[in-house]
Amino acid sequence: MTGRGATTTGPRGGLRGLIGPRHRGHSIPADHLGALSLPVGDDGVVIGEDAEGRTQMVGFHRSVPYEVLLIGGLWTAQVLALRAAGTGARVSVETGRAHAWTTLAQAAGAGLECITLHDVGRVPPTGASVGSPVVVVRDCGMRPPRGRVVSAPWQSVLTLLPYLSPVAPRLMRSSTLVGVQRVSPQEAQQIGRILGLTRQEVDALPTLADGVTLWCAGRERQWVMTSATDAESGLLGMPRRMD
Repeated sequence: MTGRGATTTGPRGGLRGLIGPRHRGHSIPADHLGALSLPVGDDGVVIGEDAEGRTQMVGFHRSVPYEVLLIGGLWTAQVLALRAAGTGARVSVETGRAHAWTTLAQAAGAGLECITLHDVGRVPPTGASVGSPVVVVRDCGMRPPRGRVVSAPWQSVLTLLPYLSPVAPRLMRSSTLVGVQRVSPQEAQQIGRILGLTRQEVDALPTLADGVTLWCAGRERQWVMTSATDAESGLLGMPRRMD
């Protein structure tokens, strides 16, 4: 993720394929360019907008292991899971509160099992590949056990912690991307020390509105507001920190 906009990952080189028929190039008047649109890559999940209204994205589909930690609310984790499924990923949810995910899993994919639910410690091997990427969402409470299914090429893991817990420091240090929503002043102080936040960032964490997340990747920081689409709000309600 960067502070300038969408972030996705892909091969360094361009695509190569068979040489097709030779045609003369197409041209249109310059004033028609505004009518053109380009599809967004399917490996980017929209996580919201920054303070300037620019879309922010996270590329979950990677050829290397990718660990994401969210210290926040179930609502945000479910929005990310739903949007990841919308990019074509299979989403495996490891949770001790299946009742909180059942409606989402049934509604996603128009009847296809693109979001599946599993008891804690019971996620089966996913067979993730470049053509069938997987996002594992771990909603296992304050002390999630070490997962049987870990991050791997084309298989990212998103761990949800409702609040800071004894395992949080380890997870923050081992995760490539960390998101922090509203926490107590004491929690903000500890998070700030681990992530190297500025005084202003630490002071802001206890005051965040519902749906606002500070995303941290190394030295990069980005405040993001996640807003629900009409379909998401109909399914999940409005943004909320508490569940």
